[in-house]
Amino acid sequence: MEWAWEYVNIFWSITTILLPFFFLQHFHRRRSSKNRRLLPPGPRGWPLFGNMFELGKEPHKTLMGLKQKYGPVVWLKLGSINTMVMLSAEAAAEFFKNHDGAFAERSVTEVMKSHGYYKGSVALAPYGTYWRIMKRIMTVQMLVNKRINETMDVRRKCIDDLIEWIRNREANSSGGIHVAKFVFLSSFNMLGKLLLSRELVDPKSKKGSEFFAAMVGLMECSGHQNIVDVFPWLRWMDPQGLRRKMDRGLGKTIEIVSGFLKERFEERERTGEKKKDFLEVLLEYEGKGKDEPEKLSDQELILIILEIFFAGSETTSSSIEWAMTELLCNPEAMDKVKTELSEVLGDTKKFEEADIDNLKYLQAVVKETLRLHPPIPFLVPRKAIQETEFMGYHIPKGTQVFVNAWAIGRDPECWKDPFDFKPERFLDSKIEYKGQNFEFIPFGAGRRICAGIPLAHRMLHLVLGSLLHEFDWEIDCSVLDEALDTQDRMGVTVRKLKPLKAIPKRKNKTL
Repeated sequence: MEWAWEYVNIFWSITTILLPFFFLQHFHRRRSSKNRRLLPPGPRGWPLFGNMFELGKEPHKTLMGLKQKYGPVVWLKLGSINTMVMLSAEAAAEFFKNHDGAFAERSVTEVMKSHGYYKGSVALAPYGTYWRIMKRIMTVQMLVNKRINETMDVRRKCIDDLIEWIRNREANSSGGIHVAKFVFLSSFNMLGKLLLSRELVDPKSKKGSEFFAAMVGLMECSGHQNIVDVFPWLRWMDPQGLRRKMDRGLGKTIEIVSGFLKERFEERERTGEKKKDFLEVLLEYEGKGKDEPEKLSDQELILIILEIFFAGSETTSSSIEWAMTELLCNPEAMDKVKTELSEVLGDTKKFEEADIDNLKYLQAVVKETLRLHPPIPFLVPRKAIQETEFMGYHIPKGTQVFVNAWAIGRDPECWKDPFDFKPERFLDSKIEYKGQNFEFIPFGAGRRICAGIPLAHRMLHLVLGSLLHEFDWEIDCSVLDEALDTQDRMGVTVRKLKPLKAIPKRKNKTL
């Protein structure tokens, strides 16, 4: 997601269209100067464009630097979009504890409006009845420990497959394997089995391969910054073609998932069998209130399925890549986590989910990784439902809100040696990522906190612990600097700028 110079090539081609708005913006700013004094402080910005060219390629880092000058709450204009940014745990606590309802709406990008996707998404849906129904299904019926425990064997089988894939590449991995790629494939396949009881990463499965390719295309498209999001009046032009591309790609993906559903309906009717996957939970839903639908529509089912793949595979793979990078950069931490795994599991036992609670240092590694590298550094943007007062400032209706979880996780007011990777800081700490500790909110907080935390907790520890338990990891000297470089890039999630390639050396040959 390039916040600034991705727009430069487009700018000159539309200057003649936008030129009149320069004067309108300047006139509006002069008339509203009195009201602007009530807004949070922030850099002045350019006429019309506001601050969009000041953020650079890593806006979460750029904005962190504004705290010292402007304070914990900063005001920006991104094109025509009013934007408020939270840069401290104190501001985040005030926001989520006392103003959560006033900012319960989501700021939705143009591509996510394709085929009404945002309306069926738990993360993006308008705040109302449908969102409450889906949040309840997710948190009370689908992603609860009982249901997750019932699918433990599915995840274990997917990890076995991941280990086998890596072993098959081990002999030819002199330059290292692309860690995030393997984890993404495994996570995607795991979600396919948990949700649809389908093998999706299998050369023999034509439909699975088509779905995988389609989803990768959608993630790539949604990761690009779209000029329409800051200048909504350009929607009719779609100057980057992103909406058109999303319409085509999402239409094809919906068609594929519709086929999956049709097959499930036919199988249920033919056999009367009900599977124990997450789709069955959605199919068994029955509305009980007067405002609730009796059943979820096919379109709603499809969009929920797509969201789970969107939310689960990319975030898991990026977090594992960062964890592996940090451990390889910090050999002492790597030795400690490997020693713990050996002491708890021995040399021949596989890593099981039941072992997670006994692996305190591994848990600390995962937390420290999420502190330094939250998958979505600004979380999913909120939006003001109405005009409101926040920390002494007047916030207009429709204001977009970024909570900079990346900056908060590195705030020296909250963390000692905030830029250092030190899992030990969590060993004797009660700080968790469940939304109650506002200095550590990689999954958000408040009523719109990520519903998938229980599943993410299992997947992150299971994947990382298994990779470390099964293999010793090395870096080829020829790519050492590139592999250990911790610069990042914006997309659907914040990924490592230069992908981690590491060499797996089989450790437990008896397994």
